[in-house]
Amino acid sequence: MPTRALFRSDAYQRSCSAVITRVTPAGIEVDQTVFYPLGGGQAGDSGVLRTEDGIAIRLADARKSKAEGATPDDVVHVPAPGFEDQVAGLRPGQPVLLEIDWERRFRHMRFHTATHLLCAIVGELVDGCSITADYARLDFAMTEPLVREAVESSLQGLVAAAHPVRSRWISDEELLANPQLVKSMSVKPPIGFGQVRLLEVDSVDLQPCGGTHVKNTAEIGAITVTRIEKKSARTRRVTLAFPAPAEVSLAAQS
Repeated sequence: MPTRALFRSDAYQRSCSAVITRVTPAGIEVDQTVFYPLGGGQAGDSGVLRTEDGIAIRLADARKSKAEGATPDDVVHVPAPGFEDQVAGLRPGQPVLLEIDWERRFRHMRFHTATHLLCAIVGELVDGCSITADYARLDFAMTEPLVREAVESSLQGLVAAAHPVRSRWISDEELLANPQLVKSMSVKPPIGFGQVRLLEVDSVDLQPCGGTHVKNTAEIGAITVTRIEKKSARTRRVTLAFPAPAEVSLAAQS
């Protein structure tokens, strides 16, 4: 059975019980998980795996499993260096508790939703994406210049407008009949599994996405466009960041 991806139905769930299904040199696989694996431009989650006898194993990353017989939904939880002995003691069938690093995950969620707002603002196809806890960037396939101040103002306006964010599922056939929903040239939606998840920012954006998101754009909070670069004759890169708390405090006082 494939790993049950709990983060798809509730991105705010911070922990879950699970049963180990496989231990490989790459890491630990379980029957269900709250850990989002690297994919779609979004970084994988980190956190902790705890056993019933009190062992805590630090998890540095989560990736899609490449083990023999793995399904596209199977997730491997990658242990941090120094925990090899503890991992060696794990066995299939063993119950564990998984806990994500919530602060890091929530930054991923805020950034990822912000990139969807950016898609609506720029209105061009995406040709590259990276979402981390420190920054997010989108590469747009375009030749026209972008004005940083104008993009930032539009982005902040959509955040402040508190648009609801929700997901829903459509069939492969529905997506194929509506190709305009696909806004990324670099990350293709997973066709062939019967259904595709859509992420909808109410009245702003609708496109296929399997990542984790906030429930309302207001949760993104203060955000800035740190730079816009001409990466090639046909590509413009927009980079987003969250201002440091001190910067936010000073802005509020001015």
